[in-house]
Amino acid sequence: MVAGLGAAVAAMALMTGMAMAEAERMKVVTTFTVLADMAAHVAGDAADVVSITKPGAEVHGYEPTPQDIVRAHDADLILWNGMNLELWFEQFLGNLGDIPSVTLSDGIAPMPITAGAYEGKPNPHAWMGLDSALIYIDNIAAAFAAHDPANAAIYAGNAETYKAQLRAVLEPLKAEIAAIPEARRWLVTCEGAFPYLARDLGLRELYLWPMNSDQMGTPQQVRSVIDGVRAHDIPAVFCESTVNSAPAEQIARETGAAFGGVLYVDSLSEPDGPVPTYLDLLRVTTETVVSGLTSAPN
Repeated sequence: MVAGLGAAVAAMALMTGMAMAEAERMKVVTTFTVLADMAAHVAGDAADVVSITKPGAEVHGYEPTPQDIVRAHDADLILWNGMNLELWFEQFLGNLGDIPSVTLSDGIAPMPITAGAYEGKPNPHAWMGLDSALIYIDNIAAAFAAHDPANAAIYAGNAETYKAQLRAVLEPLKAEIAAIPEARRWLVTCEGAFPYLARDLGLRELYLWPMNSDQMGTPQQVRSVIDGVRAHDIPAVFCESTVNSAPAEQIARETGAAFGGVLYVDSLSEPDGPVPTYLDLLRVTTETVVSGLTSAPN
């Protein structure tokens, strides 16, 4: 009986220690799932990371719920993208009180939006570019170290490992894109969310609307892209996972181009879905583009 009591006490002490360790870990909240996954890779076991938006959510016009505020109210640090991506965030942050936040796109040379209500403003989808993604990772590690210096070495090591994994995913895909004839290297999408990826992969870009908060899929937008697809004999068109693909499919029908499939940019999928991580998102999106451009008829 004494031995049994001793085992129970030891188990309780272990559970208490684990609970204390968990309570001592920094809690980080991000605005959307892509940033949460990036941050979780840098955090490792040293911090807890949660996303305000859920997998599959449309980020630009998201409307936070009271539950979102409850989930974020005890955060030690909040990470957001900036560049006018999360149009709802500043009011949300104001409702939380005095919680520090870090803008992860700081230090990135922005590519401007070229049309619509946000013309001239930075295109916010910088995490889709390889060089830009490395800056995000460095910014995450620096933010973690500043707010949790005891674990700074862990964050720095995790960040370097993660950057190496990112390069390993994208470098072979860049070679596959480079093997496609230059005339076929077009990325036609619903939202203009891919200038950074298109630049880094050597693709020319054409899209229906510049940002999801603008007018989406108007007859004028559809006609303009139809004309562009015909003029350049573009073999395939694509659309993002978080919006209605009907306008892109209409363009494919009217031009004879292939509908190349769904691309992922603003949100990860559920864990059992096609893009449960950020590296999966980059890989699947780029592989879909390669497949669409190479398998479509000339």
